Amino acid sequence: MAELGKTELDSGWLAARSTEVDLTGIQLTTTHPPSLNSSSSPWMEAVVPGTVLGTLLKNKLIPDPFYGLENDAILDIGDSGRDYYTFWFFTTFKCAPSGNQHVDLNFRAINYSAEVYLNGHKKILPKGMFRRHSLDITDILHPDGQNLLAVLVHPPDHPGNIPPKGGQGGDHEIGKDVAAQYVEGWDWMTPIRDRNTGIWDEVSIYVTGPVKIADPHLVSSFFDNYERVYLHATIELENRNDWVAECSLIIHVTTELVENACLVEQLQTQNLSIPPGAHIDYTFPQLFFYKPNLWWPNGMGKQSLYNVAITVEVKGYGESDSWSHQFGFRQIGSTIDNATGGRLFKVNGQPIFIRGGNWILSDGLLRLSKKRYQTDIKFHADMNFNMIRCWGGGLAERPEFYHYCDIYGLLVWQEFWITGDCDGRGDPVSNPNGPLDHDLFLICARDTVKLLRNHPSLALWVGGNEQTPPDDINKALKNDLKLHPYFESLNELSSTFTNSDDPSKYLDGTRVYIQGSMWDGFANGKGDFTDGPYEIQNPEDFFKDNFYNYGFNPEVGSVGMPVAATIRATMPREGWQIPVLIKLSNGYIKEVENPIWKYHKYIPYSKPEKKVQDQIELYGSPKDLDDFCEKAQLVNYIQYRALLEGWTSRMWTKYTGVLIWKTQNPWTGLRGQFYDHLHDQTAGFYGCRCAAEPIHVQLNLASYFIEVVNTTGNKLDDVAVEASVWDLDGMCPYYKVTEKLSVPAKTTKTIIEMKYPKTKNPKPVYFLLLKLFKMSDNDILSRNFYWLHLPGGDYKLLEPYRKKKIPLQITSYILIKGSTYEVQMNIKNKSKIPNTETVSYRNHLSNREDHDMDQMEGWSGEKHETGLLQRIYRRFSRESDGLKVVETNGTDSGVAFFLHFSVHYTKKDLQEGEDTRILPVHYSDNYFSLVPGEKKRVNISFEVPSGVSPLVSLRGWNFQDEHSVY
Repeated sequence: MAELGKTELDSGWLAARSTEVDLTGIQLTTTHPPSLNSSSSPWMEAVVPGTVLGTLLKNKLIPDPFYGLENDAILDIGDSGRDYYTFWFFTTFKCAPSGNQHVDLNFRAINYSAEVYLNGHKKILPKGMFRRHSLDITDILHPDGQNLLAVLVHPPDHPGNIPPKGGQGGDHEIGKDVAAQYVEGWDWMTPIRDRNTGIWDEVSIYVTGPVKIADPHLVSSFFDNYERVYLHATIELENRNDWVAECSLIIHVTTELVENACLVEQLQTQNLSIPPGAHIDYTFPQLFFYKPNLWWPNGMGKQSLYNVAITVEVKGYGESDSWSHQFGFRQIGSTIDNATGGRLFKVNGQPIFIRGGNWILSDGLLRLSKKRYQTDIKFHADMNFNMIRCWGGGLAERPEFYHYCDIYGLLVWQEFWITGDCDGRGDPVSNPNGPLDHDLFLICARDTVKLLRNHPSLALWVGGNEQTPPDDINKALKNDLKLHPYFESLNELSSTFTNSDDPSKYLDGTRVYIQGSMWDGFANGKGDFTDGPYEIQNPEDFFKDNFYNYGFNPEVGSVGMPVAATIRATMPREGWQIPVLIKLSNGYIKEVENPIWKYHKYIPYSKPEKKVQDQIELYGSPKDLDDFCEKAQLVNYIQYRALLEGWTSRMWTKYTGVLIWKTQNPWTGLRGQFYDHLHDQTAGFYGCRCAAEPIHVQLNLASYFIEVVNTTGNKLDDVAVEASVWDLDGMCPYYKVTEKLSVPAKTTKTIIEMKYPKTKNPKPVYFLLLKLFKMSDNDILSRNFYWLHLPGGDYKLLEPYRKKKIPLQITSYILIKGSTYEVQMNIKNKSKIPNTETVSYRNHLSNREDHDMDQMEGWSGEKHETGLLQRIYRRFSRESDGLKVVETNGTDSGVAFFLHFSVHYTKKDLQEGEDTRILPVHYSDNYFSLVPGEKKRVNISFEVPSGVSPLVSLRGWNFQDEHSVY
């Protein structure tokens, strides 16, 4: 008897180009199975899940399309024809069912269509990139359990051609298919040559007894101010035999108390009879919970999850099938806000100010993995974001993506596969009626809803990007995704639901459907092009009344240059040349980038036509790649902090939210990203992290007033704001504490005007440190550090400031758990504190410099009940040999400016350009500065390969040479 449940088929696959295989699928799965024995064999090791390009790259048959200009050396499907990228995939598996067992072969997604051969039997998979396929293979399995599987995968029907100048979606032909549209290239990505052809998602066999469970739907409804909740569940059941199945259905809900200990919250058993061969929907009686732990978005509370398990037992057989899912009790809704005209989201009755980003996909070759997804989503949570928008030209994201959004509290806006560039506009106008097969689109859409609907992070469905679906599709989606009456108003309509109107019987019924990304509370709400802009800005402009006129901007973007090590790792030496800066007659600077940067979609740091001076040149003309990239990080930090602070400055009075275009790149692009494709963060990452913290003190760069932002549901009482100005000589010419403040919940409050620039003889370049702290215990709630210049000035005085040698003390604690390193760095600026008669020692508090540290998630991405610092200190007190103290020999006084850690492996005989970074690394903070006497704690977590010795290094504006601290 085979073991019940799912077995993934994710290894042992072979692949070959169809034109190089003379055998039929029947022959491959009977008399002539392929092998790698012959050097002339067309077969190679395959990447499944994955794409044809991923397999070719694995076998070094194509250059790396993400390196330099190598993508141009790969034959495009528009030139080769579809047969060139039509591939066979082959594997074997063991499965020998017995008795009344049944076996399905499941493909969670294939692009674009396929023929499946199993043990000489042929089955056809229909078209569509975003649909599941399930084949009953019970009767064609070999009695000895040895089974041969071959899949012939065909590319999209309309892969299109790439115009000489590229463009948004190439020639738009891909829009005729129900497939990802980015694959013909965009202004942030070059074309994917195989158009992502392949078995790109999970393949599995699934064993059940006589009755099978399919697509359960879980819904929660709340009453009595969220103290009382009901769990609703509807499932599909199939009796796969020719006799009546007498079944017992069991649903139980558990929640984890501590590690390996769970509390059973609810257990219910129901009996029913299922006729032979029947498919039925069954709705459980609602389950009652009192005061459940709620699921909250990031920054609003905990992401409490319950495990809901459903089992069907058949009389005379026993357990036949089971299903389980992590579920979060939460209620989400959105309406158009009367005050701003923007869409206003509420979770569990609380308004949430949206600060998030646009997401394309994790990797352009669809090399998707749970580990990569976890890193991606944790990075977004680390930036204090609370929403991710899955853009319509990309994917219907995978359950693993949503799983980590559930864990880390990221709300998800999921679009369907419509984008105006390919579906209604362009030159010439493209596909005004959308994909050719509207029925296929709706099949994929409905299946996607069923796949994802149980995730608490899923916030809303949107018809398309900058476009609405064709009228018939839009009408069908509106009907399919109509809200249950209870969720239309989010009011307590009744204490119970009858079986006939149970909300779990809807396809979804709980989330709003919006027809397009610029409609109904987004942009101007009418579909006009009122999102953007997508370029460098003067930082103060984000705070001005005329910067953006609508309540919720779904796309606003800017620069995204990575660090120099990434350029060297992804480009040959010709790509290490920095842009030429050309001074125009109007005094502004134009950047001319090298051809490789242009190919990788570099976006300049100047915009002469918008009167934005080159923001890198403000620090002085860059000398080389390292200088350029370091100055770019300074700009990245300022640019994105100002963007988010500008929006939160007008929280609820003008804006309800903003989504930045975009958070990451699915390839090695040079624009719009907070971390690069190699998973190294830019300084913009930490600018966002600072600006989007739930409680935040900030400087309005337009008015020069200090503001306190409180996005939480609790009022801040008896708090104080400290402002100190520091000059390049290490002096503190301005210091002020404003005490006994209160800030209402979900409010941005103006505190006091910064007087320093208006004082006598202000310095042309200076630093400003803002701290918000509790007066009762001096606990720091928010810390924000600015470097500023006088109006009309620049930062060129920072260039000689590099020569300052600031004395630092770095104390490191190291904890090693298997391959995971957890490093705690305590850094202190040991400069002499100036004019202590006016500078309060509150400015140099050493207790809990990072106010959120005790709430940090575990460095390995897990959640812990105990505060992180307490756990570490207990461990280190028992392992004192993990302690190391390093002091730098600095003799100057002043600010230790723009310090940043990196992690490398140690190796002899390094090759030129060799990338020694260990990635990814999670930092509690980076790209930070310390004023004299100030301390800071930074927690660092990373994994190392076997046999690798890591090196943690510290660099900064005052450290021109890498300084090892471990």
